[in-house]
Amino acid sequence: MLALIARGVSLGFAAGALPGPFQSYIISTTLLRGWRVSLPVIASPLIVDGPVILVVVFLLGQLPPAVIRLIQAVGGVFLLYIAWGTWRSLRAGAAIGTADQNAAAQATRRGVFARGLVMNALSPGPYLFWGTVTGPLLVSALEQSVLHALGFLAAFYGTFLTVLALIVLAFERLRRLDERITRALVWLTLAVLVLFGVTLILGVDL
Repeated sequence: MLALIARGVSLGFAAGALPGPFQSYIISTTLLRGWRVSLPVIASPLIVDGPVILVVVFLLGQLPPAVIRLIQAVGGVFLLYIAWGTWRSLRAGAAIGTADQNAAAQATRRGVFARGLVMNALSPGPYLFWGTVTGPLLVSALEQSVLHALGFLAAFYGTFLTVLALIVLAFERLRRLDERITRALVWLTLAVLVLFGVTLILGVDL
């Protein structure tokens, strides 16, 4: 059990800390909207990964490369769509961190969370990750007991979500700097989103 928990913690840390489209999205959302809007987004993998685990691990073992490639390309297009929306907001002179408690802010939160869900669903990362790395470990844990599997999942997601939350809080502190610096950071995350989108569409690695 301890070995499985240790693996879950190490894999969760790697999944959260390694740069990727989802990390770039929550960073840009934090800089633009604040932690109250971006923090709930980190829970979106919990919703998306359930069906992914069932499909990749328990039903198919691993999706065919052609399916992964299609998901990858569609995900790249969606990333470019998100980047385009961010670019329009910046070009229009959107204020940094103006979200409040009114109905419009609530709608913004729902939209940001929904985009996080779609991004995770269209990213090839979860399919590849669960099909090649964490999936076999989860199956091995299940062969021992359900408790072992639950311990592995708790260690993985506990660490993964903690790392993402720390990223949100770190960039929440950064957005309190001069607005010009914050806006420059948003432009940087926008460029990263475009880069990830293009590489996903082309099927090349960074």
